[in-house]
Amino acid sequence: MKSKEENFAPLWELNPLWSTLTEEEQTVVNAHVEVVRYAKNEIIHYDGDESRYMWMLLRGKVRIYKEGIGQRQQIIRLLKPYDIFGYRACLVHEAYNSSASAFESCTVYRLERELFCQLVEHNNALCYQVMLMMAKDLAFSEIQTVNLTQKHIRGRLAESLLLLKKNYGFEEDGKTLAMLLPREDLANMSNMTTSNAIRTLSQFAQEGILELEGKHIKIMDEKTLEKISRLG
Repeated sequence: MKSKEENFAPLWELNPLWSTLTEEEQTVVNAHVEVVRYAKNEIIHYDGDESRYMWMLLRGKVRIYKEGIGQRQQIIRLLKPYDIFGYRACLVHEAYNSSASAFESCTVYRLERELFCQLVEHNNALCYQVMLMMAKDLAFSEIQTVNLTQKHIRGRLAESLLLLKKNYGFEEDGKTLAMLLPREDLANMSNMTTSNAIRTLSQFAQEGILELEGKHIKIMDEKTLEKISRLG
């Protein structure tokens, strides 16, 4: 749903990628960028959709996922504010190769593919920043592929919990993850069944590594969790 009710800072004040724009380019972007809101679980784009836009998350959280056998979702990435997504498909004029949905109600900036590609084509500094972003995303994907295919269940779950901590941090107590992730989503993120995720979380709690309070997860022994992740 399009929204003009709120005023957000311009792109170039929120993500260094856009700081490369000239004043003329900033004026053009300001005239074309749209603020769009999505309700919780609303689809932003499907795998296979034509790539019409690239997005930057302003508020909320977004999941990027692939749907596998039996409609089981594999969560590839959970995004935080000011993360950019959908740009690769735009650059190569291909369909999106994954789906994106609002994990919680969220607000995004969206920019049409044609304008984004023109900016990249004519602004060398922006093009270089996009290359760096793509290289980082590729490195992350390669690491995740190894983690999800070679680590055991405990290692995969520990890796996911540490990634949530890295992306979203802790609540004020310095222990509770600032992300209420349903067990099914945590399982999808870790490439395991929901029952295995629940059982492994319980084991971690029994070992004093975590404390579980409903959907809230407290990390009590981060060093041990890091060791489990590292050893796989």
